Amino acid sequence: MSPGWLALAGALALVTTHAQPSPHYRIAHEVSLPGDEGWDYLAFEAGGHRLFVSHGARVLVVDTDKLAVAGEITDTPGVHGIALAPDLGRGYISAGRAGVIVVFDLKTLARLKQIKTTGDNPDAILYDAASQRVFTFNGRGRNATAVDARTDAVIGTIALDAKPEFAVADGKGRIYVNLEDKSSLAVIDPHKLSVISVWPISGCQEPSGLALDAAGGHLFPVCANKVMAVMDAASGKVLGSAPIGGGVDAAAFDPGSRLAFASCGEGALTVVSTSAAGVLQVAQSVPTRRGARTMALDARTHRIYVVTADFGAAPPATPEHPHPRPAILPGSFRLLVLEPQ
Repeated sequence: MSPGWLALAGALALVTTHAQPSPHYRIAHEVSLPGDEGWDYLAFEAGGHRLFVSHGARVLVVDTDKLAVAGEITDTPGVHGIALAPDLGRGYISAGRAGVIVVFDLKTLARLKQIKTTGDNPDAILYDAASQRVFTFNGRGRNATAVDARTDAVIGTIALDAKPEFAVADGKGRIYVNLEDKSSLAVIDPHKLSVISVWPISGCQEPSGLALDAAGGHLFPVCANKVMAVMDAASGKVLGSAPIGGGVDAAAFDPGSRLAFASCGEGALTVVSTSAAGVLQVAQSVPTRRGARTMALDARTHRIYVVTADFGAAPPATPEHPHPRPAILPGSFRLLVLEPQ
């Protein structure tokens, strides 16, 4: 083939690559779940078929092949998050109201023990496989508690001087956590239990959810001012942003499709295409349901899971609760399964 034809073929291949459309997501299933309490984070068992759903004072476990409840872990007051340690056969739950970590058997779901955290209101929780340590990020405590997952002993506290939100680990010796009230992101050394850096997230207000493209070295914080930012995970430089829906509380990144996601409580899932250079472009805004603000991703099937419920009127405001949440209507809690077409 002549050099001219080679150049033309290369150009056509490049155009074809960039012209490939992103998958189109839709709600494929709605599954009724028991209970009328509130909810927070979801966690999917990587390589498995179980979804862990925080719900009031328990964690529901859903078989995602059968789309049916397969079990539960009880006595987790004010549950926020779930971290899974498959190499150790255990899971960890942040019970914010009780101020403890609940440890359970990953196979049987049996409750094994509880561990007192070193800060009030443990919220997000993370297992770092590289260090075999569990970290809770304590909202009112403005710190993080570190636990040796091999012994379940508390081994330290990391002062953050800010309200931590969601966190991710790169598996290479770094943990990243959003600092909501500082509109910034902290980088933590999980071995030394110290803060390496604190990076401002320009253009982002009150970051909540956070996702990581580990191979590409990009972070995706999602923010209360309806923005998803993209940051260089090595330097903290903000590379760009994309508009998302309101009421966001979680983010995810799918390495297979190179799509980033933001689950927004206003009733939308924002789907964002990403590039190696850190360019973001909104690919789709998928209608979900009001309240579907947290999610989990199954990277193998590319499914997205969110939960929500129907709401009634909010109770009257009081000095203790100046901004009361609307009441959840009985029997309306459900799982939404979004699939690409």
